[in-house]
Amino acid sequence: MSETSLPDDLVGGFQIEGEPVRGRVARLGPTIDKILQAHDYPEAVANLLGEACALAALVGSNLKFQGRLIVEARGAGAVRYVIADYDTSGGLRGYCRFDAEAVATASSGFLRPGARSLLGEGVFMMTVDQGTDMDRYQGVTDIQGETLALCAEQYFAQSEQTPTRVRLAVGHLDGAWRAGGILIQYVAEDDARGSTLEAWVRTQALFETVGEDELSDPDLSSNELLFRLFHEDGVRVFNSKPLTPFCRCNEARIVTVLKSFEPAERADMVEDDGKIRVTCEFCSKVYAMEPAELEAAEA
Repeated sequence: MSETSLPDDLVGGFQIEGEPVRGRVARLGPTIDKILQAHDYPEAVANLLGEACALAALVGSNLKFQGRLIVEARGAGAVRYVIADYDTSGGLRGYCRFDAEAVATASSGFLRPGARSLLGEGVFMMTVDQGTDMDRYQGVTDIQGETLALCAEQYFAQSEQTPTRVRLAVGHLDGAWRAGGILIQYVAEDDARGSTLEAWVRTQALFETVGEDELSDPDLSSNELLFRLFHEDGVRVFNSKPLTPFCRCNEARIVTVLKSFEPAERADMVEDDGKIRVTCEFCSKVYAMEPAELEAAEA
């Protein structure tokens, strides 16, 4: 295994030496902290969004083209939806829409309510966006497990028929949010390999020993974590990709959105100081526009 450590805000792939198992590991520090600190999320909601972002990085980093991977779950519970958007340049953003009182009720009696408790009946989706010239691909499955990790495992089993195991973790340490995730997948047997099921069963047993505290521990590198898990077989670590917080909002997009409203509707949006304000739901940046600017843009 390479001696180079994977520090915070990187996602990288690995392969178990001589075994039909590949995987990826993600560690998020300042990036996830900025995403979560942009809103006053209750702890349970912040945990759900942190898991979604870690999952988007794990899956999206394996795309072989320029584009986006969007992880989304929607339901009728205290959280209406959670969405995480990974760009293959390494950009990551996310947002949750929720009812604060309902979240507090759902959290009663739980150490940390998971996806099913917060979202209720609903669907889990992954969407691959290859750009404006290509059709989007979307896979959908019901929310059947209590965690997003279980939702992802179900998704891969149904949509791609690829045996997959996922672990996700979010922590709040010394006033800052952290997140981590690890994913392993089974490479199907073929005539050359013969049966490889025993190796997959053994690797899963080792995978089960990883703790949430290990995935979010700032003092434990990804390489050290992988060595703890798979040192008996050996593990090869591949090049990592950086992760950074980003947002797609800009003034031009805001103008386009506002221009889609009728003049009378825009007039109702004008505040006491004569400006229209729009807040990005992802990054919380506030755009203040003069109505005259919109009129000039339409001319």
